[in-house]
Amino acid sequence: VTWIGHSTLLVWFNGKTILTDPIFSTRASPFSIIGPKRVVPPALSLHELPPIDFVVISHSHYDHLDLKTIKKLAIKSKKTVFFVPLGLKDLLEGVGAGKVFELDWWDEVRVDGLTFIATPAHHWSARSLFDRNKSLWASWMVASQHFRFWFSGDTGYSDDFIEIRKRIWEPDLAAIPIGAYSPRSFMKNSHVNPREAVDIFLDLGAKKAVAIHWGTFKLSTELLDEPPEKLQSALEAKNISQDLFKVLGHGETLFLD
Repeated sequence: VTWIGHSTLLVWFNGKTILTDPIFSTRASPFSIIGPKRVVPPALSLHELPPIDFVVISHSHYDHLDLKTIKKLAIKSKKTVFFVPLGLKDLLEGVGAGKVFELDWWDEVRVDGLTFIATPAHHWSARSLFDRNKSLWASWMVASQHFRFWFSGDTGYSDDFIEIRKRIWEPDLAAIPIGAYSPRSFMKNSHVNPREAVDIFLDLGAKKAVAIHWGTFKLSTELLDEPPEKLQSALEAKNISQDLFKVLGHGETLFLD
């Protein structure tokens, strides 16, 4: 798994490539001159990506659903399959995505030896002032016969992760957000802090985790480099090795047996 930046991961397993919440644009915004701007460029350019088999989208916010990127991915390969929560299929098809599966929570689709399951998250959706919560948000479990990868998307803390473990079983690798959590009075229901990220890791029973949603866009009031420090403290408080919940640098790849 390679961290490209923010919540964008390039994952290889079962002979397939999976891209999560791909955003390669300069801004997470409908506008080119205003809105959150990247502090760190994507670790790989769209041209440097290998052929992408699957793309999973967690929800409609601009830092997770970047239609400019989706359009370029669709042009690059007509074979790429996209997975989205309810209410987003038309958006992707409108920019040229050819094969889009739209799932409700707990729905699943099996393609090329992988099972994609839309799982709950504690978040919300909107792309304008007029469409708040008109589309669903989701986390995703992607499972082969021998490996399970779970991608959180955006989420606040809830009992959802215990339920995911009960209904689907424990992931071998979980991608869990650690950033954009301050101030808590505003962010608590939407974004977990590092301590809650560790709680998600434990609730899921994940074998390993990788940190996402930090250090790429300035979306909140904490310093950009604060989340890894807070995560280290949270792991130490629970006597969990840092090797089990990895913080990757932009472009760094984690290899799993």
